Amino acid sequence: MDFGRLITAMVTPFDEQMSIDWAQFERIFNYLIDEQQSDSLVICGTTGESPTLNEEEKLQLFEAAVRQADGRVKIIAGTGSYDTAHSIHLSKEAEKRGVDALLLVAPYYSRPSQEGLYQHFKAIAEAVNIPVILYNVPGRTGVNIDADTTIRLSQIPNIVATKDCADTDQLTQIVSGAASGFLVYSGDDSAALPALAVGAHGIVSVASHVIGKEMKSMINSYLQGNVREAAELHGKLLPVFRGLFFCPHRVPSPAPVKHALKLKGLTAGGVRLPLVDVTEQEGQFIASLLG
Repeated sequence: MDFGRLITAMVTPFDEQMSIDWAQFERIFNYLIDEQQSDSLVICGTTGESPTLNEEEKLQLFEAAVRQADGRVKIIAGTGSYDTAHSIHLSKEAEKRGVDALLLVAPYYSRPSQEGLYQHFKAIAEAVNIPVILYNVPGRTGVNIDADTTIRLSQIPNIVATKDCADTDQLTQIVSGAASGFLVYSGDDSAALPALAVGAHGIVSVASHVIGKEMKSMINSYLQGNVREAAELHGKLLPVFRGLFFCPHRVPSPAPVKHALKLKGLTAGGVRLPLVDVTEQEGQFIASLLG
């Protein structure tokens, strides 16, 4: 299954009571497809505040996304956690609701060994019949899925891709050694172009909420052999890539991108505790990035 080059990890909009705002969910969902040119959407990923969503909310979001997509984009459900048994349960429930694929984050906090990681992902993949995308984000989970482990997992038939936030050396190793057809996506917006240069297929993005069209142009320029043009676009977009995570100091996602959406006229609401909204100073900085 090809998920395209630009995958957006979608925010979960909340109302003033911090319940899911379904009207805004539909509006942002369509905006990401029609205006920002997303090829696929991740629902209930990190950007969707998955740690603070309960199971009922997640399943409702999966159902709503499949319904709204109506075949226009692939829907990738974030169903990974630090509990293998619960990840299997949620993955099966997501599959029943018609999602196209699963995104499985490395088990956080428990920091398993490489063999533990392999067995965790293998058990989930074997419990479902839809494609699985691995998600390696050591800065959040405290554990790295080593290149050799990802390559080993790529041999499992329905583990078809990885979203990896490691450096380009690790991405290069995976691209070179993984099973034929296995896709590598960068999970770091600022590394999108360098990742393409070492053989990655695309990007799972946060910034694409507000500069998706420009990112798509950058990717297409590179794929068409216009490397200089792609590099120039990368240079122009880099302040936004970095600024949505450092504004002017590190602010946990998705508070900055939710504020950026607000500046675009799309209300995504606040963030659930323990995250907090951006400060006035941070909001002004984000506004300066978007011009």
